[in-house]
Amino acid sequence: MKRTQIELADGRELIYFDERDDAVRDQPDRRELPPPPPASQLRYDPLTDEWVAVAVHRQTRTFLPPADECPLCPSRGDRLSEIPAPDYDVAVFENRFPSLSQRVAEEPDEITPFTPVRPGRGRCEVVCFTDDHNASFPRLSPRRVRTVLDALADRTTALGALPGVEQVFPFENRGVEIGVTLHHPHGQIYAYPFVTPRTRTMLAAARRHAERTGGNLYADVLAAERAAGDRVVAANEHWTAYVPAAARWPFEVHVAPHRPLPDIPALDDAERDAFGPLYLDVLRRFDGLFGLPMPYIAAWHQAPVRVDRDLAHLHLQLFSIRRAKDKLKYLAGSESGMGVFINDIAPERAAELLRAAPPRAAA
Repeated sequence: MKRTQIELADGRELIYFDERDDAVRDQPDRRELPPPPPASQLRYDPLTDEWVAVAVHRQTRTFLPPADECPLCPSRGDRLSEIPAPDYDVAVFENRFPSLSQRVAEEPDEITPFTPVRPGRGRCEVVCFTDDHNASFPRLSPRRVRTVLDALADRTTALGALPGVEQVFPFENRGVEIGVTLHHPHGQIYAYPFVTPRTRTMLAAARRHAERTGGNLYADVLAAERAAGDRVVAANEHWTAYVPAAARWPFEVHVAPHRPLPDIPALDDAERDAFGPLYLDVLRRFDGLFGLPMPYIAAWHQAPVRVDRDLAHLHLQLFSIRRAKDKLKYLAGSESGMGVFINDIAPERAAELLRAAPPRAAA
């Protein structure tokens, strides 16, 4: 893989990850752009012990543009985009409308004595999986998935080294039902200045389990799921894809390496090669389940940068809000108000349906 880093017209970084060593990526960004916005503001919620980002500049971000105005397509002729090159394999760049950034402005110490404030220091990046606007992740080749995984490993290492970053979170949102604002196949990476609430909860459970048994909680759960087998959707030598026994979402699958690893950079070559074929099979089963593209979120759970790395176990959580061909799962009172999920589909039934689904590679 060839890695080429350039600077966009407003000073943001862009990195090409090419599968050809002879790829030339010296095209300049010919746009005239305003300076990037300053970092957002983080406000502490004392009632939940959580930080909330207030990023008012994101109201002006691009929203579902037509294909001929897509900012993630390559630049060609007079049509200039975020990607200066006329083609690319995988490209990663700093988000133009970030929730978090290193461009920190002065902030007050608090709003009230109970609500301290600090800058939203961190970074948000966009990961373009392909230059084909009409493609989708399920239509990528295993080789391209490997390139994406290598890019995520590169960025996890680089972002984790930035000042103030405590956790790196790569993810993909797919489908207008999920809330995507760009149709071009892409993901994102958030580098947070704190350990996220979901991760803190999982680490606390893992710590209690380690103190009680000496084991790694996720590794032990994974072993139990592999032994039970009835919720396993697919597996190979290095990875298992299974529906969690207490799945929150109608169709939810964890894709986990068999070794307990902290993050994507820790995967070896064999594990990286084995991920693509398995993950593509699961995604295509998602699409084949109802015979149409499945809206989903794919969320990589990685260890924090500095703490509790021995308690974590890398895994990808894939889930959809679609519960039937013509029905979506909305987060209503119990889920949104109290955080108590109510699943309409038994996890065992979801696994059975996914195993039986014909893989569908269409967009």
